[in-house]
Parts: sequence; structure tokens; C-alpha cells
Amino acid sequence: MATKVSELLFGAFPDLRYEPTAKRVRASLDASPVVDTQRALIVWEPKRVTPVYAVPDEDLLARLQLGAHSGTGDGRGSDELPIRIRGDAPPGLDPRTGFRRHTTPGEELDVVAAGFVAPHAAFRPADPDLDGYVILDFWAFDWLEEHEEIIGHPRDPFHRVDIRSTLRRVEVTLDGVKLADTVGAQLLYETLLPVRYYIPPADVRLDLLEASQHRTVCPYKGEAKYWSFPESARGKNIAWAYDSRYMDAQQIHGLVSFFNERADITVDGEPQGHPVTPWS
Repeated sequence: MATKVSELLFGAFPDLRYEPTAKRVRASLDASPVVDTQRALIVWEPKRVTPVYAVPDEDLLARLQLGAHSGTGDGRGSDELPIRIRGDAPPGLDPRTGFRRHTTPGEELDVVAAGFVAPHAAFRPADPDLDGYVILDFWAFDWLEEHEEIIGHPRDPFHRVDIRSTLRRVEVTLDGVKLADTVGAQLLYETLLPVRYYIPPADVRLDLLEASQHRTVCPYKGEAKYWSFPESARGKNIAWAYDSRYMDAQQIHGLVSFFNERADITVDGEPQGHPVTPWS
């Protein structure tokens, strides 16, 4: 019997998962080195969608200590933000869920580097396959892979982004107002997510949109700025564009995309519907 690969990925959500990486991984705390390793593991705690790094004790350049309020991975340290990646997927944890919401047994630790303390920024899982490793809070440190800065979280080796140009006509409307119309879109295909339509700014009614202070980061595409459509209750932060930090996303640099979870998008006149995702 054939197996749908996405079902294998979704089926592993309840498990503690890891994958070795050959990249040189470094982290620092206020410019003080924390770790320098070529033996890192990419780790997903149960129900986590995005991964973090686990590093060997021997490669730590900082000290670990029990904090005054350290826990044992019972999940009480942070609120849980559930999400559903798409309609047929089991619920997971939104990446905004704090690091302290651990979903596997283990021990919380503080990280001390040159007098600076990152409280609860390390977690030693009680799993024999990860013996001798400690998981680090990505957001507590500055990270490098080789000599390049990484943001958001480590890239998932089983997650792919492909961008393809199209001559099909893409139209975007919201509450009956046309916000974009183009035959020069770039289609972005990302593992487990709906197709995103990136549109040249000249084909977008930016005069109808308002710049937003909202910003997000993506380890595959960069940092995004947003626009809102103030005439609609569904229009807050409805559109975005990425900066140009990553060369492997250069086909969409400066192009504008809309949340098809809320906006109405047609391709060659065919409605694309509203997918169920964390942004629905």
C-alpha cells in the first residue's frame, strides 16, 4: 500500500525527533561565545512544528546551572499556543509558543557566558538517544551556521521552498475591492503550506494599503514587512514583502504576497479558496 509522505510527517508530531547536521553551528550571548560545534542535532520536541538546536556538552563554551525557578519540563513555564498546519493535520504548537513549554521530560537550566545569564535557555532532555546533549533556546542567542547569520529557527532539512514564475493571470480582491492584478507572479511552493503568490509592486494597489509596523522573520526567506487594507475587517497585515538577505529567495525580493486564507485569489479566473493554516 502506498504511503502519503505528509502523513508520515504529521504522524511523527507526537514524538521527540532529531536529525544530525554537518554544519558548523555557533551561538553567542551578548557577543560572548556559548557553543561552537560541528556535531549539532536539529531537534523537534513533541508537537513542535519548527526545530531548535541540541549541542554536545563537550562543545559548550558557556556554563550551565540550575536556575532559581528551573523546572523539570512539565510545561508550566510557558503558555501553549496550538495551531493546525492545515485542515488534515493534527494540532501542533505555534512557533510563538515559548521555549519553556517543553513537551518531553527533562531538566531546565540557565546559561551563563562571561557573566551574562540567559535564564531557562537550556533544556536537557531525559532521552537516551540525546544523552550528552543540551537543547538551546534559539531566541536567547545570536546564531551562525558556518559564517552566515540565521534567524527565526534552524532550517528544517525536510522542509523545502521552490519558486516558479508564471504567466497565468493572478487577481487578488478583498470585500469586492481589487488589490492586485498581474501576469508576472512568482509562485512559492513551501512544504505543507499553501501556494503563495508573489506579485510585482507595480501590479498591486499599494495606494489602497497602509504600511504596518508588524514584522516577522523566516529562516528561508528573510524578514517581512507588512501592509494592511483598512477598509476591511479582514485586512489587518494582509500583505507582506521580504527583504533581500537570502540569495536563495531572490526571485521574491520586493514582491508582494497576500494571505489567501483571507483574501480572495483567482488564477486564470478560477477561485483558489481559503486554506486552513495558522494564519486563517
